Amino acid sequence: MSEEKKSLNFLEQIIEEDLANGMSKNDLRFRFPPEPNGYLHIGHTKAIGISFGLGEKYNAPVNLRFDDTNPAKEEQEYVDAIKRDIEWLGYTWANELYSSDYFQQLYDWAVLLIKDGKAYVDSQSSEAMAEQKGTPTQPGVDGPYRNRSVAENLDLFERMKNGEFEAGSHILRAKIDMQHTNMLMRDPIMYRILKKHHHRTGNDWCIYPMYDWTHGESDYIEQISHSLCSLEFKPHRELYNWFKHEVYAYSKNKYPLLPKQREFARLNLSYTIMSKRKLLQLVEDGVVSGWDDPRMPTISGLRRRGYTPNAIRKFVETVGVAKRDNVIDVSLLEFCIREDLNKTAPRVMAVLNPVKLVITNYPEDKVEWMEAENNQEDESAGFRKVPFSRELYIEKEDFKEEAGNKFFRLKLGGEVRLKNAYIIKAESVVKDTRGNITEIRCTYTEDTTKKVKGTLHWVSINHAIKAEVREYDRLFMDEAPDSHQDKNYMDFINPNSLKIIEAFVEPSLKEAQIGDRFQFQRLGYFNVDDDSISEKLVFNKTVGLRDSWAKQSRSVETKNKTNQNQAKPQQQNNRPAIEQIKSYGKKYDRLPEDAREKAKAEIIELAKHVAYDDLEPLFNTSVKKSGTRIITMITLGVLLKNGLKKNEAINAFISKALDDKNALLVAEAKQV
Repeated sequence: MSEEKKSLNFLEQIIEEDLANGMSKNDLRFRFPPEPNGYLHIGHTKAIGISFGLGEKYNAPVNLRFDDTNPAKEEQEYVDAIKRDIEWLGYTWANELYSSDYFQQLYDWAVLLIKDGKAYVDSQSSEAMAEQKGTPTQPGVDGPYRNRSVAENLDLFERMKNGEFEAGSHILRAKIDMQHTNMLMRDPIMYRILKKHHHRTGNDWCIYPMYDWTHGESDYIEQISHSLCSLEFKPHRELYNWFKHEVYAYSKNKYPLLPKQREFARLNLSYTIMSKRKLLQLVEDGVVSGWDDPRMPTISGLRRRGYTPNAIRKFVETVGVAKRDNVIDVSLLEFCIREDLNKTAPRVMAVLNPVKLVITNYPEDKVEWMEAENNQEDESAGFRKVPFSRELYIEKEDFKEEAGNKFFRLKLGGEVRLKNAYIIKAESVVKDTRGNITEIRCTYTEDTTKKVKGTLHWVSINHAIKAEVREYDRLFMDEAPDSHQDKNYMDFINPNSLKIIEAFVEPSLKEAQIGDRFQFQRLGYFNVDDDSISEKLVFNKTVGLRDSWAKQSRSVETKNKTNQNQAKPQQQNNRPAIEQIKSYGKKYDRLPEDAREKAKAEIIELAKHVAYDDLEPLFNTSVKKSGTRIITMITLGVLLKNGLKKNEAINAFISKALDDKNALLVAEAKQV
């Protein structure tokens, strides 16, 4: 098998097999079928990426079809939002379609099923039908209306359609098998009476088809070749196939191709809920400001927060296509946006928690325009001018009157460099009556060649622009807020998920436009919010420069142990390289970021002296030992770079890592 074949995900393998078995490439057709009952969220991006990605790979059309079968919950607002989100992600659909376009055809097929004795009108209460349906271990029993005559069923169904009955008085059911082992096959409901205004068909219908009946037949009408859906629909596949084979007998000349349903693992994200119903409750209860609140996992919320289409698509690509459900660490999503914005976001200076700094030996009326690099990651980004003057704002936490040797910011008697400007020395402070520092007095030197350890950002007070900054944190404090049987997901709302502060930004931001993204140096990535007006800039915090949550969860005891272990590898130079690398495994994924980078550099150096035969046994490391698997992946990357050829064991190890929930492991696997 070629490397290319091995790299295919299982859905692509299915398609390749179908093409090899005679399916014409011209018959390939995919669809993304959202229900317009809420905004799309990050979980939907996987389904979007799979369907549209396959369309791009095979140059096949992808339909955007709205499965709009429930007018009680569906609105045009949701349709518009879904279209806007998909376009923003960079995808183009071939046809915009609606299941409601097929209401008449679905009704006509239902009539044919009634005539063939394969559907009937049931007039019992929902409680009675539920009792008759049985349980997964106990078969159901036939209801009293199951053997109604064809004539009576046709009459009742037409009168249901004509609005003669009230909701709940009758339903139409498929007549399959009440003793079937799959409970979904026990005479499922096809139509219910629902006298609601539909966003497209108005009041033309007062009976509406159920999702299972509508969804598969819509695929069939559109001649979708591969109906791709998430794993929760796997039990529905048997019913999907039953319905499609029944209607095929009526319409095979008009619709010759039968769709094939296949399922993939849905995207679940830690510290997040993926239920549109629960997200709607957050909106309706005022927990958030709307579907596009930057704390929401909706695509529109992520867009408003400053996420980019490229970062989201990279995230979906990194997660990959799996057959088993798992939970992806939200830090991987945050890693992807950091990586993207690091390359594209201009660097600017902003002070969020200001304290006044006065340079006493700098002329009072002097203003210098310092040259500042816009983005060191992008040579084409160029430079800008930033005003420097006697009075500046710096961050309060960047100054201490007294501090130890490991505090590399400003302290009394200490020196730091001001970004793009001079070196200053703190001489004294001014305090208010409560003892709070209101002013730091410094001197400066024009000798910028002097070596100092700290560099601070700043803004000139006379030139600073006031701005509102909205600092967002995770909306939930629990990794799986809706997984607790004894608690409501609302119990885990983070009360500090939004902090609004008045900040000061450099004057170059005066012309910033809504949606523009920036790195506030040393603070994080921010973008201009929709609420901004010419007189008032509003910035949303997209993500910090580092994973602050990982730092919060690391205890002081763990830190101390980590520091003790950091010195050990340096004392093991006489041990084989593979053993020295393995010594990093226990703690690697819990090291502070700077220590982890240092450890990685040492592993890469040691890997040059490792043989593949020594490394391969580590491929079977337990899932719980994520640190060992990460250092194994780093080492493997070096061996591959130095000429090692991939084999079945290597491909399996990489593939398994790509499906893992550990963000660091996934990131390393992606690099090899």
